[in-house]
Amino acid sequence: MSDISIVILTYNESVHIRRLLSKIAGLQAPIYIIDSGSTDDTVAIAEQYGAIVKVNKFENHPKQWDFGLRNTNITTPWIIGLDADQYPSDELLSKLKSFSDASVPADVNGIYLNRHNYFQGERLKYGGYRNFYMLKMFRNGKGWSDLNENMDHRFVIEGKAIIWKDEILIEDNLKEHDLDFWLHKQIRYSNLTAQEEFQRKRGLRGQTLKPNLFGSPDERKAVFKKIWWNMPLFVRPMIYFFYRFVIRLGFLETTSGRTFHYLQGFWFRFLVDAKINELERKEKRK
Repeated sequence: MSDISIVILTYNESVHIRRLLSKIAGLQAPIYIIDSGSTDDTVAIAEQYGAIVKVNKFENHPKQWDFGLRNTNITTPWIIGLDADQYPSDELLSKLKSFSDASVPADVNGIYLNRHNYFQGERLKYGGYRNFYMLKMFRNGKGWSDLNENMDHRFVIEGKAIIWKDEILIEDNLKEHDLDFWLHKQIRYSNLTAQEEFQRKRGLRGQTLKPNLFGSPDERKAVFKKIWWNMPLFVRPMIYFFYRFVIRLGFLETTSGRTFHYLQGFWFRFLVDAKINELERKEKRK
């Protein structure tokens, strides 16, 4: 039996879930599906692979992950949290097959995986997306979902973490080949992000991680997030897009990649700022 349990969030993921489960079936690891009420074949496919399925109404990603960690009877020493549109590369799969609790130093409680993103079938290689490290694996009882976030989900841990740089976690959302699907999803996400930032400005939401430019990947991101929150609305999307598209060479991407950097790096950020501005105007009218 594996020393790892795998927790997966799903909602109408029939296009993805078989791809992921077929990859990880050989790990012989317990699999837990936290479903948001799928109306397609997601749950049926998951049960075919022996996964334990729990259903919980979706509010946001951090709360859904929190539900999953609190309401699954996980007994293995390590946990991996995956999205349905992710799957391990052959190198990562091989490392997970041979993984044991004894192979990790006792003072290490988390492992960052190197995520490679795809957009409409093309891997993103520039604009800061060549290597994107995410804490996806942690000791049972030593990691939890960061509920201070409203949109971006992250796990946080007690103690130290290490990085697996060469074992890749692939994220390739096949539904996003339909640009309308991606746009509508970003509109939903922009509401959550705007609400989060609006609350942060009023001291109603804290930052769990201590910003540290020389710390873990998430602690370094916390430094730039703090700077971002203090930048003027509508100016910061232009600065960020210039940084991604020019300084980080996003213009060298394929057409799909350049589209992604424009839409996600500028349009989405501008939309968030417009919604924050709208929330502020509503507050003044009260």
